Amino acid sequence: MREPVNTAEPIAQNLIKLISNVCFSVFVFAVLIITVIAITYQPPDPWLQSAPALTTLFTQVENATFKDDSSVLKTGEDFILPPAAAPSSVSFPITEAVIATFEKNLTSNSTFSPSVCAEDLNVVNCSDPRVLIAIERFNLKLFKSIVFLEYATPVNGSKPNQCDVAWKFRNRKEKSWRKYRDFRRFRIGLGDDCAYKVIGASGWHSGANARRPKPRFNAAATRNPKVLAPFRDSEINDTIPTISTDAAFRRGRYLYYSRGGDYCKGMNHYMWSFLCALGEARYLNRTFVMDLSVCLASQYNPSGKDEEGKDFRFYFDFEHLKEEASIVEEREFLRDWKRWDKTHKRKISVRKVASYKTTPMQLKKDRSTIIWRHFDAPEPDNYWYRVCEGQAANNIQRPWRALWKSKRVMNIVSEISGKLDWDFDAVHVVRGEKAQNKELWPHLDADTSPEAVVSKLQGVVQPWRNLYIATNEPFYNYFDKLRSQYKVHLLDDYKELWGNTSDWYNETTALNGGRPVNFDGYMRAEVDTEVFIRGKTRVETFYNLTSDCKDGINTC
Repeated sequence: MREPVNTAEPIAQNLIKLISNVCFSVFVFAVLIITVIAITYQPPDPWLQSAPALTTLFTQVENATFKDDSSVLKTGEDFILPPAAAPSSVSFPITEAVIATFEKNLTSNSTFSPSVCAEDLNVVNCSDPRVLIAIERFNLKLFKSIVFLEYATPVNGSKPNQCDVAWKFRNRKEKSWRKYRDFRRFRIGLGDDCAYKVIGASGWHSGANARRPKPRFNAAATRNPKVLAPFRDSEINDTIPTISTDAAFRRGRYLYYSRGGDYCKGMNHYMWSFLCALGEARYLNRTFVMDLSVCLASQYNPSGKDEEGKDFRFYFDFEHLKEEASIVEEREFLRDWKRWDKTHKRKISVRKVASYKTTPMQLKKDRSTIIWRHFDAPEPDNYWYRVCEGQAANNIQRPWRALWKSKRVMNIVSEISGKLDWDFDAVHVVRGEKAQNKELWPHLDADTSPEAVVSKLQGVVQPWRNLYIATNEPFYNYFDKLRSQYKVHLLDDYKELWGNTSDWYNETTALNGGRPVNFDGYMRAEVDTEVFIRGKTRVETFYNLTSDCKDGINTC
């Protein structure tokens, strides 16, 4: 008689195998998904957040335009970005170790002795290297926030025991490698160890004998744009690059954006769109055709009107941009294009792109000499930054490192900070339209009143400290009540730095074809932002002075 078959065991085994197979399949599928993500992932823009999040944070699309916060204006040198190769001209910092090594090498030379007590100090020999060593050590102890890069040989001051010396430096809070210049007067004496020591120093730009000769500005240039004096900071090279030959023009590959709805919008909008265009040009390995004409939005203009025809170089560092990105100026480009068409039967190949919806990825393999993007649609579809939205956000990286503030503007920042001996605190007070809009910022006006600001600063900023107030408040005397507690400094206290006898005035006038340039609201905001960043103690409007949200009610 046949025994009954036990089917329980095979069923259990099959069930276990089925579950194992399912789990293994899920595991394989998960590994596949992770692998795809790892391959296709692109790092976010190196400015705090990813591109889509920045668009949300940085912009509020209302009536097809940006809602700018124009009170704080940050560019590439204000952020911690991925490391970049510095130019070969960048100097290494002068530290105590560097000074000690130089001193050791100096004393090993029999020409010099560490002791100068036996020498006649009625007249200091300022060219003696031991004098420079004393000045370098004095500066390192006094100016902790400065990186010293180069020193010139000291020269005689106005008195026998005085020496004037110039140096180049950079503030520690600036992420760029640009150099700034100071020259001061020092009184030299002897220490107990019979070595030179600094017994006193004058303020910013006091060492007049160490200042490099200034070229004289040709006044005729202001009457005749064709007569321009060669007056400029020798470390600024913002000349316009040219294409040398027709053959070089033909070999080039260009990305050309027509003017879109971004024109005459706020500067934050302009930067967001401009860097999108630069990012696409870099992705396509093309030279970007750049319009140097900038429209200053009404919010930065005292007249309350948009102002066209402003030069990009008034606001941004064109020399640095040329080093970081492949660009050609629009007028030069169009001139070369027109000349080619006149002298050659074979026309330049042009790919016209009518919509931002044609993605950079679709243009990657295009071999046309010129890719010409048109932005003729109604707002907001005619904004340049739309090109970098959607799938393109994973491929286009905005080159924030390429966009720095103008060196001429930054020279003013350094002068203000230097006049305060780099030892000051700062408060940022936002008023203007936001303080008047009680619906979005119900407490801002009261929280930024002079009485409220004094109350909030007590215990945060020590009495009688130098206090720089970065603000868009138009009335100069608004903060007078703070003067009983602090040494108050406002931007308008330094008007001579852009007045008609200043370096900035002469250089921008020459750059502008002999026509004087107004120091406009955007330049003021740039300077306020950078001086504020350099304060030792910094107090912000939002989250420090007021509980209101930066972008309006319920947006914190």
